[in-house]
Amino acid sequence: MKAGLKKRQMMEKKAAHFRQCALTRTSMPVGDLIRFVAGPDADLVPDTDAKAPGRGVWISATEAAVKEAVRKNIFARSLKQKVQVPTELAQITRTRLEQRLSGALGLARKAGQLQTGATRTRSQIASGTIIALLTASDAAADGRRKMVGTLRASGQEGLVPHFDILTALQLGLALGQENVIHAALTTGAAANSALKRASRLARYIAQPDERDDKLND
Repeated sequence: MKAGLKKRQMMEKKAAHFRQCALTRTSMPVGDLIRFVAGPDADLVPDTDAKAPGRGVWISATEAAVKEAVRKNIFARSLKQKVQVPTELAQITRTRLEQRLSGALGLARKAGQLQTGATRTRSQIASGTIIALLTASDAAADGRRKMVGTLRASGQEGLVPHFDILTALQLGLALGQENVIHAALTTGAAANSALKRASRLARYIAQPDERDDKLND
């Protein structure tokens, strides 16, 4: 009896971490999906933290999937109500993910788990405490190549994810500094949270053939 109850509880817990994509009808981990809800005025908005009350629609967490869901009018059918779906919903979702990442990076810096600048970033790579390398998406090719070369020389390339998904201005605003080109997330809970948000944004904006390689670039 107890064994059956425990098994049922485990199955229910596992199911709670999966949802069905309304576009593909595929069951996926919630981390690979984005939830959308209708606001008070029936305006559809992305609920990227999946905390808003009420009925939601889950869509694969890629820009292409969100655009296709808009094109196919998936949201109104799934919510079973009329909703105002912005034509630029995919971009709105990207902006929301960028904002969430920026906030997480700011918290990691306050916790002492994020270092900026080429010298400090190289130091973190050398010490083996880096858990993610951040490079501004508009960084000069030479500076980017040298930093990746440092990571490669340390033997950590492929083990430490490399993200180039925010501009120097976006990184600077997130961290309360002038334009930031290089940064390193180090060990700690705040850094881990930022890493998860960076991975989520990277997956969202990557092209299908880049998605598996983006995190280890």
